[in-house]
Amino acid sequence: MVVKIYGMTPAVCPQRVMHCLIEKGVEFEIIHVDLEKGEHKTPEYMTKQPFGQVPYIVDGDFELFESRAIVRYYAAKYAGRGPNLLGRTLEEKARMDMWLDVEAINLNPLVFPIVFNLFVLPGQGVAGNMAEAQASAEKLDKVLEVHERQLSKTKYLAGDEFTLADLTHIPALRYVVENCGMPHLISNKKHVKAWWADITSRPAWKKVMDMVESRALKYSP
Repeated sequence: MVVKIYGMTPAVCPQRVMHCLIEKGVEFEIIHVDLEKGEHKTPEYMTKQPFGQVPYIVDGDFELFESRAIVRYYAAKYAGRGPNLLGRTLEEKARMDMWLDVEAINLNPLVFPIVFNLFVLPGQGVAGNMAEAQASAEKLDKVLEVHERQLSKTKYLAGDEFTLADLTHIPALRYVVENCGMPHLISNKKHVKAWWADITSRPAWKKVMDMVESRALKYSP
């Protein structure tokens, strides 16, 4: 059964799901939802995703929204395939959940105003709020100092293996580094820099980027 991801490939949250499925070697198809045209806010779409966000997935008779819930589901469903993304011990799984929450609660809300003001609005010909972006960047720098301390002790956030804790960080931080002129937030931290180079060089992530650049809508392992 081919998984259907409703969203658009340049968007951060669908990229989390795409990356997880590629790591696990699961076939999927993108059902394009044009955010610029507001297709995610139509009554038809919101019967499936009541908050008007992307993505949601359809897997046979099963439907699910919220990208972090989706990647948890597939990491568990295909636990015996590909890399172990959940941790191997109860303690590793707990640390994985902790860092996944750190990304969702402490990091991602700071990324949004940076990307919105320095990339999204300028792309639409509108001046962004530089003060808001800078204030968020300063707070994000402090959050990443916490990552630096952890990564001075372990190769990855939850331990010595790549997990969802690392995977969920990539799409949003990539926009900050590559599109908002703030690579220093990563490069000025020795261990975060090495971690970032490692996780963004994974073949599965490179395939996500290939799909974005080529506008491909189907993946088959």
